[in-house]
This record gives sequence, structure tokens and C-alpha cells, in this order.
Amino acid sequence: MEPLLRADQVVKRYAGHTALDHVSISVPEGKIFGLLGPNGAGKTTLIRILNQITGPDEGFVWFGDELLGQQHIGQIGYLPEERGLYRKMKAGEQALYLAMLKGIPKEEATRRLKLWFKRFDIESWWNKKAEELSKGMQQKLQFIITVVHQPRLLIFDEPFSGFDPINANLMKDEMLRLRNEGATIVLSTHNMNSVEELCDNIALINRSKKVLDGSVNQIRQQFSKKMFEVEVEGSFSVSDEVMAEMGFELIRKADLHNRLQLVFSVSSGAGTADVLHRLADQLPVLAFKEVLPSMEEIFIEAVNHHQPL
Repeated sequence: MEPLLRADQVVKRYAGHTALDHVSISVPEGKIFGLLGPNGAGKTTLIRILNQITGPDEGFVWFGDELLGQQHIGQIGYLPEERGLYRKMKAGEQALYLAMLKGIPKEEATRRLKLWFKRFDIESWWNKKAEELSKGMQQKLQFIITVVHQPRLLIFDEPFSGFDPINANLMKDEMLRLRNEGATIVLSTHNMNSVEELCDNIALINRSKKVLDGSVNQIRQQFSKKMFEVEVEGSFSVSDEVMAEMGFELIRKADLHNRLQLVFSVSSGAGTADVLHRLADQLPVLAFKEVLPSMEEIFIEAVNHHQPL
């Protein structure tokens, strides 16, 4: 998959502080790309460069096969973490004004906005002032303003902040729908559950350097602790000694309905197929899977223990 957006050895310095130190990322077209990192890592600086709010001191940013420039502004939608609406302006009037600034004719902008307001079940908000809306309502309105011009690239910075679970799921569903319709999305978030649910690829920045990148599946495999979960017939007794004889270390076991669940680790370099073969020779296996680390566990380990690339 060719990248829609690519940062190549980007450096940004501020008065003795290096915010980005030769950071390179590649965002595949038509995918959701997670931009992760602790506070102060450099994510916001990179997002500002991608939006051409500021420029890099060194390095380049490419949009498709062109250097990123003013001609690409209309192809990018940006939802910043710091929200901003004209508080005295009506929601529909404000959305229409901003859509027209993005080059959409008034009639077409009105048609698109009406559809979005209906999709979010907020048609009754059209004539309400922004200051009358709750924080969550304002975020919905800004999401609509961000996507209404149908940009190729969408950049969302902490889009779930302040949302209740129902509306957070609504935003997630819309992001997946936009991706499936061909949009490319850069998602900056501290919510690791959202990363697992949404992201195809991620890059992790820490202390101004990229420390990790790749597909979510590849990274979870890379950080595998060789832990597995197996379920056997409940009437079957399994001791620590039995597991040790097979070369496994039993971590925990639980009695389920007519089943015994075992979680164990493998110290050797045995592959998944070999582990299953050893189990099946000794136990009446009903279910089996590898237990991969969560993105939250990987985030913590990478930030605390891994040296920057």
C-alpha cells in the first residue's frame, strides 16, 4: 500500500529544546494510522507540521508524490484537541460558513450538512448557538465541520475527549465508515483501547524520537510474551507438574462451566503449532489461543524500556 502521507527525517527545535529528532513516519492510503506517545513526546509538534501550521527545521513531508504544500490544504481535515467555535453563532450557520470557506458551494454545503446533522441525530441543533450546546454536542459539530469537505486525509487529535461511551462509539463507527469509503486517517489518542479497535498501523514517539512503528498485528506479535490460553474438559485435572513436564509454566487456571481454563507461558522458542501439538498429545483440548499483549501494555513497555530508533 502506497503512503498518502510521509514524513522523512523531520527535525523541529525550539529555543534549545528539540521537539522532533529525525522522525520518519509513513501513513498508508486508506488506513487508520495511530500517532501515539506520552505527553510532551512531540506528537502535537508533528501534527502542526502535517497541517502546515509550522514547518520543519530539517527533513521533508510528502503528500502522495508531492512535497506537502499550500495546494494540499483543501485535501486535509483537522480536528484539534483544543476545540474552538464561534460561541454566539448558530450551529448550522457556523457549519455552513466554515464549509463554504473550504470551497463547497452554499447549496451543496447545505445538503451535505443536513445529511450529517441527520446522521448524528442533531437536526434540532441547527438554530442553536454554540454556547447553548454541551461540550459533547460541540465536539459532534466540530467533527462534522472537519469532514464535510470530504478530504483525502483526516487528522484527529484526541477526538474522544469528553465523550460518553455511546457518543465515543458513534465517532469510532464514523471513522471506520470514512476509512472504508477511502479516507486516510491519522489518529492521535491516549486511549489504547481505541487504538486496538480502530488502527491498522501505529507509530510511537517518545522524547522527540520514534521508538516503534508498524502494523498493530505485527507489533503485538513482536511484543509477544509467549503466553497461551487453553480450555480442556472440566473433569480433567491439570497440575503445575503436568504443565512443567510439557515445558510450560502455569500462570493461572480457572474453572468454567464444564471446562478448565489454563493460562501458561513457554520459555523455549517453540512456535504456536508446536505448543498446540504438545498440549493435544496430553490433554483433551477444547479451545486454544495465544494471549498477545494489549496496546496499553506495549505502550508502557516501549516508553519505559525501549531505546529510540
